[in-house]
Amino acid sequence: MNFTIINAATGNSDEFSNEKIVLFLFTHLEEYGDTKEDIQKCIDYVMHPQKGGQIIIGTDENKIVGIVILNNTGMKDYIPENILVYIAVDNSQRGKGYGKQLMQKAIASVKGNIALHVEPNNPAKLLYEKLGFTNKYLEMRLTK
Repeated sequence: MNFTIINAATGNSDEFSNEKIVLFLFTHLEEYGDTKEDIQKCIDYVMHPQKGGQIIIGTDENKIVGIVILNNTGMKDYIPENILVYIAVDNSQRGKGYGKQLMQKAIASVKGNIALHVEPNNPAKLLYEKLGFTNKYLEMRLTK
């Protein structure tokens, strides 16, 4: 797998336009996904010079097989410096190790700790645990 990293410093390209990234994630996140508008907000956060993060695109034979988006939190120690917001592998390419390779690239390419949220029934939870992620807290939300 080949990787392309996009962030505020590198900018974006026609090959990996925001629209392509949004459509890929919207399609392949399936029941664990968000609206196209929310995915676009996450990309905008990455591309904002005062906020930041990165988009990692994994390709095989010039076809996108997976995408990871991490946002910088701007915090350290008490909150991890990075939050993994999205990871998706092409649903026709699952089971080939692409998710693991994307996660390994994401872990290696950022400074500081990484947090992520995962549904208890999401099959990716096992991969995260194998890579060393632990469940330190139970997340609670008040939605207003």
